[in-house]
Amino acid sequence: MIMANSTRLILIHLFGILAFLSIPVFFSPDFNTETNLFLIQGFKRNFVSYVLLLVFFYMNYYYFIPKYYFTKRTFLYFAFVLFSFALIAAAPHLLFTHGPRGFHSMNGQMGPPPMMLPNGNMPPHNHMGRVFFMFAEGSSIFQFLLILTFSFLLRVNNQLSEMHSEKLKAEVSYLKAQINPHFLFNTLNSLYALTIQKSDAAPDAVVKLSNMMRYVVTESTNDLVPLEKEINYISDYVDMQRLRISDESNLDYSIIGNPKGKSIAPLVIIPFIENAFKYGINAEEDWHIAIVLEIVENDFILEVKNNKVPVNFPEEHMTEQGIENTEKRLGFIYPGKHTLEIIDEKETFRVHLKVNLS
Repeated sequence: MIMANSTRLILIHLFGILAFLSIPVFFSPDFNTETNLFLIQGFKRNFVSYVLLLVFFYMNYYYFIPKYYFTKRTFLYFAFVLFSFALIAAAPHLLFTHGPRGFHSMNGQMGPPPMMLPNGNMPPHNHMGRVFFMFAEGSSIFQFLLILTFSFLLRVNNQLSEMHSEKLKAEVSYLKAQINPHFLFNTLNSLYALTIQKSDAAPDAVVKLSNMMRYVVTESTNDLVPLEKEINYISDYVDMQRLRISDESNLDYSIIGNPKGKSIAPLVIIPFIENAFKYGINAEEDWHIAIVLEIVENDFILEVKNNKVPVNFPEEHMTEQGIENTEKRLGFIYPGKHTLEIIDEKETFRVHLKVNLS
C-alpha cells in the first residue's frame, strides 16, 4: 500500500513537471513554424525561467519552508526568497543575451529567418501564444509570486494535515501505550503480592496507579499541562516499576530544579523512560537505569541511560514506534525549541532531551 502511494505520488509529480514545462513550448508564437525553438533567444530565456521556477518550487516546499519558516527563522526565509527571485529574474537574461547573426523571429527575438508562403504571405502564427509570450517575458514578478504562494499554501496545508493526523494517532497511541496491558498486568501482579504479604506499601501503590490512570485519561488530550503534574506522573510510573525490582540500587532517579509555573506537552517525556524500563531490566543480567529530570530556568532537560540487556517482549509491546512518534510530536510542538540526542551504543542506550518551555 505504501509502495503504491509512493509510485502514485512520483507519477503525479512527473506529470506536473512535464505539464508546467510544456507551457512555454505550446504558447510560443513560433510553435507552429518550422523554427527550432531552442535557437530563439526569447524562448530560451522564457524556458529557463520556467525551469528555475520549478526548481524554486521544490526548494521552497521541501527545504526553505520547513527549515526556516516553520522554525520561526523568518528573516532567513525571506532572505532566501528574495535571493531566489533575483536569481530567477536575472539568470536567463545573463545566459541568453545575444544570438547568432542572420537569425530572426516573428516576436522580434533572434532566430532562424521566417519561411514565406508561395503567395508571399507569412505563415500563420500562434497569436495567442505571442500574447502569452510577451506577457511572460515581462511578468517574472507575477510568475514568481504565483509559484511562491502555491508552494507555501501547499506546504502549510500538508503540515496541518500531518499535525492533525499525528494528534489523532497520539491520542490513541498514548492512551494505549502508557497504560498498556503488559504494564498494567505486571503492576497488578505486584500489588497482589503486596496484599498477600499484607505490606503497608500496597495502599500507596494502589493510589499511585489510580493517579496515573486518571492523569492519562484527563490530561493526555490537552495541549499543555503543568510541568509539576507531568513530573508527578513520571515519578508514579517509576515507583510502580520499583515494585518489580529486587535491587533498587540499580535504579537512579532524581529531579533537579523547581517545576512550578511551567507547562509542557503531556506524555511527551514518558516514552523515553518507558523504553529504558522495557529494555534495561533483567534480573539475571547486570542492569542499570539512570533517569535525571532537570529544570534550568526555562529549559527542561531529560537524561536517560540504561544498559542493554536481553529481554523477551511480544512484538506488540515494542516501543520503537512510540519513540519515533514522540520525535515527530516534539518537532510539531517545539519546532526550533528542542534538541534530542539518542545514542544507541553496543551496551548502552542514552537519551538527552532539552526543551525550551518559554
